[in-house]
Amino acid sequence: MKTKLTTLSLLLAPALILSGCDSSQQSTAEQAKPAASTQQAAPQVSAPVAKKVPYVIETHGHKRTDNYYWMRDDERKDPEILAHLEAENSYTNAKLAHTQDMQKVLFDEIKGRIVKDDNSVPVQDGAFYYSSETTGDNEYPVHVRADDFKGTNKTVLLDVNELAKAHDYYAVSGLSVSPNDKLMAYGEDTVSRRIYTLRVKDLETGKMLPDSLAGTSGSAVWGNDNKTVYYIKKDPQTLLGYQVYRHTLGQPQSSDELIYEEKNKSYYTGIWKSKDNSTIYIGHDSTEASGVSLIDANDAKAQPVRVIPRRHGHEYSVAKKGNDYYINTNWNATNFRLMKASKANLHDQSKWTDVIPANDNVKLNDFELFDNNLVYNQRDNGLTKITVRDLTSGKERQLSFNDPAYRVSLYGNNNLDSDQIRLYYSSMTTPGSHFDYALNSDDKTLLKQTKVLGDFNADNYQSERLMITARDGKKVPVSVVYRKDKFKKDGTNPLLQYAYGSYGTTIDPSFSITRLSLLDRGFVYALAHIRGSQMLGRPWYEDGKKLTKMNTFNDFIDVTKGLVAEKYGNKDNIFAAGGSAGGLLMGAVVNMEPSLYNGVAAAVPFVDVVTTMLDESIPLTTNEFDEWGNPKDKEYYDYMLAYSPYDQVKAQDYPNILVTTGLHDSQVQYFEPMKWVAKLREYKTGDNLLVFKTDMESGHGGASGRFKRINQSALQYAFFLDLVK
Repeated sequence: MKTKLTTLSLLLAPALILSGCDSSQQSTAEQAKPAASTQQAAPQVSAPVAKKVPYVIETHGHKRTDNYYWMRDDERKDPEILAHLEAENSYTNAKLAHTQDMQKVLFDEIKGRIVKDDNSVPVQDGAFYYSSETTGDNEYPVHVRADDFKGTNKTVLLDVNELAKAHDYYAVSGLSVSPNDKLMAYGEDTVSRRIYTLRVKDLETGKMLPDSLAGTSGSAVWGNDNKTVYYIKKDPQTLLGYQVYRHTLGQPQSSDELIYEEKNKSYYTGIWKSKDNSTIYIGHDSTEASGVSLIDANDAKAQPVRVIPRRHGHEYSVAKKGNDYYINTNWNATNFRLMKASKANLHDQSKWTDVIPANDNVKLNDFELFDNNLVYNQRDNGLTKITVRDLTSGKERQLSFNDPAYRVSLYGNNNLDSDQIRLYYSSMTTPGSHFDYALNSDDKTLLKQTKVLGDFNADNYQSERLMITARDGKKVPVSVVYRKDKFKKDGTNPLLQYAYGSYGTTIDPSFSITRLSLLDRGFVYALAHIRGSQMLGRPWYEDGKKLTKMNTFNDFIDVTKGLVAEKYGNKDNIFAAGGSAGGLLMGAVVNMEPSLYNGVAAAVPFVDVVTTMLDESIPLTTNEFDEWGNPKDKEYYDYMLAYSPYDQVKAQDYPNILVTTGLHDSQVQYFEPMKWVAKLREYKTGDNLLVFKTDMESGHGGASGRFKRINQSALQYAFFLDLVK
């Protein structure tokens, strides 16, 4: 289901795979193929066959028989289920055993491109500059702070490598330093269920305080007295963060004060603090509505006050500057607008005034406030634009970027009195770059660009932005990248297409170190900005959700056909990948157009749509009703049933499929892909490969650690490379 995703890693290894070959005399497909020595026949082993236990689900008078419903175990302890998952892992290992050498080569190559000793760019927050450092073969960062950008008087705040030693999985989140800079709260998760225990460290002595707050969302906000901590507690069953507590240091968690409880299970709850540290915000967010409540950070007994009453269809966020509040709102503005209200008028919506008026063709994404400037981020025809406005004169200037398609975002702008703005920039051919832009001039400083070890040269690669016509006439943006000397627009290149297409999540085209090996093999990589994202504004999202969700799947298929027709890819060597809701996309398109794809990778796929959305005990289900619809309404039930990948499995030839998941996934439960694979095995015809790999230690985000993740990428792309014809 809903998740923050990054574009899937794309990798293949040139040197060893093609050792002894003259690539200049090979076709593109041959360049992409492993050397003959690695092409051993897969062993003849039998796929696991799951038992069938009919389970009838009746909804609106319609009966569905689910033969694999028994695979659900919320405790993840059932011996039979665990044994079946292990059997699937063994089968996958056996069928892909001949790719082990390739996977090792891929792992070493990708790891070899990554700078081992690498530091993040310091970000100022109050009096200190904060950053993280990774060294050698360490999997995790060391968090540090210093007196200035150069690192004067650097001190270690948290060494995650030390903390992770005793755990198979370990994740830290939400580092938050107290107003007096002496204490730090952080969350830790050792299971990968995204349920965190908050801990507090004394930064002067280095000792841990006895406070331990269990069952939280992983972040804390400090009251200005340096002893009050606000945090969100999660429902242990649904995993929704729904209660805001106030904790006093030194007191047991049992005595914490509940100051807000979200009764509506379709809302997420968040907390953060204003730049001037005067106000704590409680955010209330659902798919089609949002709101904010305010708490005085100077009063340890203050109760939250809602900005305005919540109403369905109205989304807004606020930011404070002096006695004024700026409001990013969709009130009478499909693509949002920026409004302003004084503290006295904030609670009277009729007194809000325009700062950036509504524009039906340009979406307002977000904004940053400074003492003398407003910086705002808009999306115009799919491209992000950053504008700086002088709040005194009203004059504006727009920052310029050179690539045909790119990703740019604001980050780390924590201080109102700053005279510069920090941003991150990347494109499919430009490694991630961190800039400081002066707010009052055209000066800019490149602080860091991700270094790629080896013989990388950005000039060897080309990115394009295409518009491909879908079946209903809509133009779908597509970002494409390839290596110039390996690409011929003649329909001979293998091509991998990726998309997500849900929740309004827009995946901008950006750089990937792992993808380089794929491009060096002659692969074309295409990122399809299909409906369900907000690439072309809010209407692009609305046209790919609930009762228009089929547009998401149709767009992906039509982009594939368009890329083949325009000779960007070889029709026999088209591959597709997606994860989470993008895994739903994969499941839908292989049911609808299986012959289009040679191989498909579906990671943590949300494939049992109807059954999951009928069960409100499953984590996050209630938050999803405004995305997919509520199947308790027959109109939505019928529509969802028509595309639900698990329900639509049929007797037909499917492409080669690799499915991956994590046993402890809190967002898409392991049993969804497990059931889907079992049903595919029952119905699929032909001899194409179907393999299923479960990480028995991880959850939705995969393995923890920067190098462990490369193994997952190596598996996926060894799978694809082995299939190139």
